[in-house]
Amino acid sequence: MALNLPAYRLTRDARILRYLAFSGMILIAPLFFVGGPGWSDGPLFKSAWNLGHILFFALLTLAIQPWRIWTGWTLWGIGTLAVLLLGTGIELLQHGTSRQMDWQDILRNQIGVWTILALRPQASLTRKSRPVVWLLRLIVAALLTAEIGATTRVAIQQYHVSQLLPALYDFRQQDPSPFWDGVIAPVTDHAIGAHKRALRISLSTAQYSGVSLHNLPEDWRDYDRLVINLYNPQDHPLPMILRINDMEHDLGDNNYNDRFNTRLPLTPGPNQFELDLDRVRAAPEGRSMNMQAIRRLILFTVALPEPKTLYLRDIRLE
Repeated sequence: MALNLPAYRLTRDARILRYLAFSGMILIAPLFFVGGPGWSDGPLFKSAWNLGHILFFALLTLAIQPWRIWTGWTLWGIGTLAVLLLGTGIELLQHGTSRQMDWQDILRNQIGVWTILALRPQASLTRKSRPVVWLLRLIVAALLTAEIGATTRVAIQQYHVSQLLPALYDFRQQDPSPFWDGVIAPVTDHAIGAHKRALRISLSTAQYSGVSLHNLPEDWRDYDRLVINLYNPQDHPLPMILRINDMEHDLGDNNYNDRFNTRLPLTPGPNQFELDLDRVRAAPEGRSMNMQAIRRLILFTVALPEPKTLYLRDIRLE
């Protein structure tokens, strides 16, 4: 009997693809519990890491090849339910580790399996239901595009952040939340002096209240001073504290003597502070601050007797 070479090659290629998918799945599986982004890692690494859920479950689907057993609605239904249960189990197991549960990961898991099913002819429902199949494919394509697009937008955002210097923040941003933690909002009618834009910082009576700039240009090596322009609308002084730390401090034990701390006594009205970066560099006890990896800048108060407001009008290096 003559060998059907095209059919043989297709079978061989399918087998190789399955083995490769299985190998990739085995390599990725431990990363659900070991490694991955920590609390101090930047948004691009976190966003890119999330795409690993899609990749893993796509490889898992290719390795198992459930279309060898089921087709049509049965295939889609069983595949979706199985991944839902497995993904939920992984999230619950992660809850007992240093990793945080993210229920959006369950959707990403589904996108992984749906992407492969949408590309498989065996996943078609019936010939009469081709419009439904194409609708499913469009939905899956839209979900996949949304996830990849979100990571792409973060990558573009981080590129702009890297190009900000000597500024540390772009006051034209409409939403400060990707860059700041705390109760902070942009204002465009804050025309005090030459400043048309500012950030309004709301301070509470909590033990520590303030804002943290956690998404900022990291490499400060080519600069000598940090300039901060604040406006205090109160008719009395407002005591503030400035904290700066590098990545090494974030990964350490949060020792007070391992970071830069200084007081900023705000008088009523405009206040401009110019801080020598040599002080920042020499601040950690027993080492030098890594001026190539500045990770966080925090402005805060301690135990205010009543809520206060102030405005950040400029923050830059010189």
